[in-house]
Amino acid sequence: MKKITIKDIATEAQVSISTVSFVINDKGEKMGISPAVIKKVQQVAEKLNYRPSMIATSLRTGKTRSIGLIVEDISNQFFAHLARVIEDEAKRIDYRVFYCSTGGNDDRSEELIHSLLQANVDGFIVTPTQNLEQSIELLLKLKKPVVLIDRYFPGQRVSHVVMDNYEAANSATKFLINKGCENIAVVNISSEMVQMKLREDGYRDALKEIENYNPALVLHMDYNTSEETRIAGIVSFLEKNANIDAVLFLTNYIALAGLQAFREMGVRIPEDVSVISFDDHDSFKLHTPTISVIAQPIEEIAVKSIQLLMSQMTDMEKFEVEKSLKKGKLIVRESV
Repeated sequence: MKKITIKDIATEAQVSISTVSFVINDKGEKMGISPAVIKKVQQVAEKLNYRPSMIATSLRTGKTRSIGLIVEDISNQFFAHLARVIEDEAKRIDYRVFYCSTGGNDDRSEELIHSLLQANVDGFIVTPTQNLEQSIELLLKLKKPVVLIDRYFPGQRVSHVVMDNYEAANSATKFLINKGCENIAVVNISSEMVQMKLREDGYRDALKEIENYNPALVLHMDYNTSEETRIAGIVSFLEKNANIDAVLFLTNYIALAGLQAFREMGVRIPEDVSVISFDDHDSFKLHTPTISVIAQPIEEIAVKSIQLLMSQMTDMEKFEVEKSLKKGKLIVRESV
């Protein structure tokens, strides 16, 4: 299909190329072009399905009307859903979104930030990796609009939108306690990221309140390990702690490995062990029994992140850093 140019519009509308240029760049009135001609050019442009060149627009305005979205893993259902809602919100304000996945790798994250800087995106929405603080600091020094989602660096003055991870884990653990569970285990990844620490803190403090915290019932797993290794590690952990009657998984991909470990061992849910996972997943709804989860407020996080980014892109000098905390939701299913 032939790419429509302003020359094609000028020919169809029977006006000069400069007239078309002024109209499509919203300078028609300023240049003294009559309302009738402006309307005619706009109608022809719409009829021909004209789309301005992003490169040309960028050269003229310094803006690309694009947002760089960097997440941990776009194949993970949580991040995929989050990305989709962010894209929908961006479309409402006529912005496009460039997706990138870090795989939890710091070097990859830095490369992506520099690539998006070269692409001249207007703003960044980032799920940071553990050691990305300096790269985020670079964006701030360059006065690039940036919002962090899902996690953040406590000492850094940058807007972020996250779930209240401490409260969510604390409430879920207390829910298991109230259901009569006495030996509640937690499975986490080995990470210094604040959201994972807060989840574990919430779990630990709920048990300490009733003087029933047992550090032997805490399992940390390497993020970069294979699913087979995760399953084997969970099996070994459960075999060493046969008294466990409930498990709180702090990510959905660890929970998926945990469900396979239970199946291998012949452990029945919820007869032998109750289960709650952070972050919902389609598999949890299809599993027999269905799995209880702590669902993140994805729509709220996405909408708020776009709002915070737009406040920076509108006026970088006057915006104020905002740290937004959203409440998660415990969805009780058959696994407890």
